[in-house]
Amino acid sequence: MESIKKAMPTRVQVTAILRKALFSGEYKSGDELSLTEVAERLGVSRTPVREAFQTLEAEGMIELRMNKGAIVKPLDEKYITDHYEVRILLESEAARRAAERGMAETDDFLQKLESLQTRMDSVSTEEYEALNLAIHSAIWTAADNERLYKFLSSLWNGPSVGIAAPEREHYIRSTQEHIDILKAIRRQDAEAAQKQMAGHIQRSLVNILKNFKYR
Repeated sequence: MESIKKAMPTRVQVTAILRKALFSGEYKSGDELSLTEVAERLGVSRTPVREAFQTLEAEGMIELRMNKGAIVKPLDEKYITDHYEVRILLESEAARRAAERGMAETDDFLQKLESLQTRMDSVSTEEYEALNLAIHSAIWTAADNERLYKFLSSLWNGPSVGIAAPEREHYIRSTQEHIDILKAIRRQDAEAAQKQMAGHIQRSLVNILKNFKYR
């Protein structure tokens, strides 16, 4: 399981990490989730884990058990598709707005991504995922809508890797997609930024659904 980073509140990051684990099949229907065990694995207190459990129960992904953590509920392809379709709608709009308004960090992110491309074989999971989150978060911020930012944060589930999309292969494709999105934002091509972001998340959905079939 991943480590906690600093770009989002801890409870939101814990929720995102658990959501990714549920989508990817790391946790399967009927598995028990221990509040204490998850907190220890992530290096956080029990409070943000408890809050994450409550969020995921409200989303219908787990069932809380009194003093026993939670039980994973069955997920189907429709549930996952619905989640990603909302992300596509909202994140593509955020990218469009970022292109229209401008985004100060664009050149810095492009330099980091182009550097990443030259050493992809040695890039760590933590480095890639931290940059991935930072880019998406910066685009949400540049969209200049606080409610949109909060809602997109609540939907975050990290990179869509697994059996159907091996980690390194996903990193290579995703890095180029991020470059294309950021270049569209830099030249203030709102339509292209919107289209590139929609395609980026659509591919993630395809990866997740392929992984789902292997479970």
